[in-house]
Amino acid sequence: MKSRIGEKLKQIQEGIEELESFLPESPEEYMKDPKIRAACERAFEKVMEAVIDTNLLVIKFKRMEMPNDDSSTFTLLEKHKFLPSNLVKKLLDAKGMRNFIVHQYDKIDDELVYEALTESLPKDIGEFIREIKKKI
Repeated sequence: MKSRIGEKLKQIQEGIEELESFLPESPEEYMKDPKIRAACERAFEKVMEAVIDTNLLVIKFKRMEMPNDDSSTFTLLEKHKFLPSNLVKKLLDAKGMRNFIVHQYDKIDDELVYEALTESLPKDIGEFIREIKKKI
C-alpha cells in the first residue's frame, strides 16, 4: 500500500511538472489560446483527482473510517493529523475550482484559474506531497 501511495505522489508531481511545462508566462497568453487553457485545465483536473485518490489510499492504509464523499477525504486526514487545517482549506478550494471547471465550463473566470495554476496550486500541492510523505 505504501508503494501505491508513493506512485500516486509521483503521479501528482509529474502532473504539476506537465502543467508547468505548457503554462504560459502571462495571463494574457493563457486567455488568448483555448488549446493551452484546455490543456492546463485538464492537467489541473488530473492532479486533483490524483490527490483525492492519494487521500483514499492513505485512509485505507491507516484504517480510518470511510469518508462520505471526496471532500470528506481532506477533512478526515485533517482530523487524524495528516494534513494541517490551513492546507486542507486550500486543497478544498482547489477541489471546488476543479469541480467548477468540469461542470461550468462556459462560466470559467480564466484569470482566476490562471492565478491558481501559477501561484497557489504548485505550492499547495508541494506541501501536500511533503505532509503525506512525512506521515507514511
